[in-house]
This record gives sequence, structure tokens and C-alpha cells, in this order.
Amino acid sequence: MKKAGFALILIGLVLTIFTTVTFFSRERVAKIGDINITANKRHKLAWSPLVGIAVMAVGGLVVWQAPKK
Repeated sequence: MKKAGFALILIGLVLTIFTTVTFFSRERVAKIGDINITANKRHKLAWSPLVGIAVMAVGGLVVWQAPKK
């Protein structure tokens, strides 16, 4: 259970530091006979740093509540 908590803390830290992910997809612009013209379209996925802080808090609670050996 502690391993899952530490993983959540690490994921939350990454989400807090990196708040945007950019990825590309191919989109067909035109098709003329056998010729296809494509373009790369940029997409951004953004979230608030508060999401990462909340995930870290949940991970901290999981570590704190984990049974002790």
C-alpha cells in the first residue's frame, strides 16, 4: 500500500511541474486522385497545478494510513 502512495506522490509531483502536454495528429487536407496531402495538427492538453497538489495529498494520505509492519 505504501508503494502505491509513493507512486501517487511521484505522479502528483510530475503533474505539478508539467502542466501541459502537446501532441500532434495527422489530418488529411486534400485528396487529388492518388495523391493525399496531410498536415500535422497540434493539440494541447492542459491542467491546473492544483490537480498535481491534490494527487500528492491523496498519496500522502495513503502512505500515512498504510498499515505498519
